[in-house]
Amino acid sequence: MSETIIVALIAFAGTLSGSFLAQHKTTALIAYRLEQLEDKVNKHNNLIDRTYRLEERCEVFDEKMKVANNRIKGLEGPAINVQKIVKGGA
Repeated sequence: MSETIIVALIAFAGTLSGSFLAQHKTTALIAYRLEQLEDKVNKHNNLIDRTYRLEERCEVFDEKMKVANNRIKGLEGPAINVQKIVKGGA
């Protein structure tokens, strides 16, 4: 009978240690995967921030282009009128 108890205790110790090691390994794997996911999320958020800044810069450049085009039209307007006068007067 004491042999049965010893075998049962050895089996219990083996089961307990196996469960502990499996739980420890699973926890380590989950922690690693969570860390990798956090890195991906940080990269994604960085990309979103950079895209937002690029969109803001595009709006500024679009406004500068509109201003430049208006200035060019303002400069070309008198030149076109002078060409009409010169051609018409000749």
